[in-house]
Amino acid sequence: MAEDNEKQAADKPEKNTNERKRPGKKPLIILGIVVVVMVIVALVWWFLTRNEETTDDAFTDGDVVTIAPKAAGYVTELRVRDNQRVKKGDVLVVIDPRDNTAQRDQAQAQLGLAMAQLHQAQAQLALSKVQYPAQRDEAKAQVIKAQADLANAQAEYRRQRGVDPRATTQQSIDTANAQLRSAQAGLASAQAQLEVAQQVQLQIRQQETNVEARERQVDQAKAQLETAELNLSYTEVTAPFDGFVTKRNVQTGTLVQAGTALFSLVSPDVWVVANFKESQLERMKPGDKVTMSVDAWPDMALEGHVDSIQQGSGARFSAFPAENATGNFVKIVQRVPVKIVIDKGLDPNRPMPLGLSVAPKVTVE
Repeated sequence: MAEDNEKQAADKPEKNTNERKRPGKKPLIILGIVVVVMVIVALVWWFLTRNEETTDDAFTDGDVVTIAPKAAGYVTELRVRDNQRVKKGDVLVVIDPRDNTAQRDQAQAQLGLAMAQLHQAQAQLALSKVQYPAQRDEAKAQVIKAQADLANAQAEYRRQRGVDPRATTQQSIDTANAQLRSAQAGLASAQAQLEVAQQVQLQIRQQETNVEARERQVDQAKAQLETAELNLSYTEVTAPFDGFVTKRNVQTGTLVQAGTALFSLVSPDVWVVANFKESQLERMKPGDKVTMSVDAWPDMALEGHVDSIQQGSGARFSAFPAENATGNFVKIVQRVPVKIVIDKGLDPNRPMPLGLSVAPKVTVE
């Protein structure tokens, strides 16, 4: 009996060893099924994504303008807060306008003076059109009178010279001679005055030129007034478009100079700039549909389209572009910025700051 038990104990290890050496076909079948499933999944994934290009190098972007005044002075009013939304034309900052107001008033006074001088010149022109012809006619009459006086003087002189010396005196002869010379001089003077008075058109043209000069002075005064009013308007800094105030670095009472950056204005119109690899641009073109997700808002599904592809890689327009004309060249895959316009999906109650990470998926043909 004991011998039978020992024999059975010796046979059991040998049997277990044979069973371990023959695992069976079940694990191989399972492995084959897993491989087939993985191949099918890979084929399905490739089929579904073969016309899609994605990248994680994408960010929100938009128009950003630095607001700076064109006038210098102390800030008397600050009408905006940090991150406040403003509309186009809203007054954001008011600079002390007293200096510019005084310049405007002075320019208005100069314009009033120029207008008065212009009216005076116009009145003088109208008067000259009547006065100068009258002076010409008067000069002609003076010539006729001088000719008559000369004729009388000549007749008297001839009478005094033709009578018997005993019937006259030397004084009368001398007087007649003096009157003759005076009449001759009077006629010469009247003829000279007539020659001047006959230049009626030239004299009127002189007055017209004076009017034109006064008109130019009025134009100059108007330009100075417009400049003064423009400088006065610069004391009110307004919003160039609808947007949000950001990076404000001005307070009431701050002394600012022309060109000093007061804050930035960010437009609410946001788009996406995606930096795709150059190998991904083969079939990409403007108009391709894009779906996007934003890291800040995972549940926000955005839809858009490719607007344009930048004509140059990002490295080409960097501050220090790469210089590849060397012997130690290493090829690096370049990235090209692609502008994507958001068509729908934005939530007006959720802000969309610039620079947020976006994951776009472009469907190409």
